Amino acid sequence: MIDLRSRALVTAGAGAIRALSSTWRFRQIADDPSVVPRARDNRVVIYAFWHAHMLPLLALHRGHRVAVLISSHRDGERIAGVAHRFGFETVRGSTTRGGASAIRGMERALADGYAVAVTPDGPRGPAGQFAPGALIAARRAGVPIVLTGVAADRAWRLRSWDRFMIPKLFARIAVVYDDATTVAADTPRDAAAAAADYQTRLLTLDGFARAAC
Repeated sequence: MIDLRSRALVTAGAGAIRALSSTWRFRQIADDPSVVPRARDNRVVIYAFWHAHMLPLLALHRGHRVAVLISSHRDGERIAGVAHRFGFETVRGSTTRGGASAIRGMERALADGYAVAVTPDGPRGPAGQFAPGALIAARRAGVPIVLTGVAADRAWRLRSWDRFMIPKLFARIAVVYDDATTVAADTPRDAAAAAADYQTRLLTLDGFARAAC
């Protein structure tokens, strides 16, 4: 349960994010428009993006039918609190720490008709390293995965393990959605081998997003 101090931080943080994000200008790019999250008739997929890029996506897709995988540690409690304020469901856990319960939670959310958002390098990194948990969940649930690249033309970077990105006032933010792809991995070992390819593709999408800002 979130304590009073954390609740106050969540309230203040959510208000600050709303004020700051109201000045951001988003550009969404997708060859297949059906992969872009919507408030209604949302496509049931797993979205994968780097942990550092979570904030602008929370602002962009608030109120959409998306559940976010968030770790169970104290910082995760606060992030979950902000996510709830923005209309997201949450799945608690990590695909790398106690991964079985997190994957089961993702499967339940997908079965209930939610898209699921995952940071494959979270919650503690290494930054930019694609852990296979999201691929395993996608394969088990029989849903495709959509890689999502993000970039801002101006941003603050926290001194955290992932250099968490906070776009500045009036930042231009590009979000690039890859096509939905089926995970061709029948075993956890196959998923781990495939993760290197997904990692390269996600880094490439970030490059496209930087060029589009």
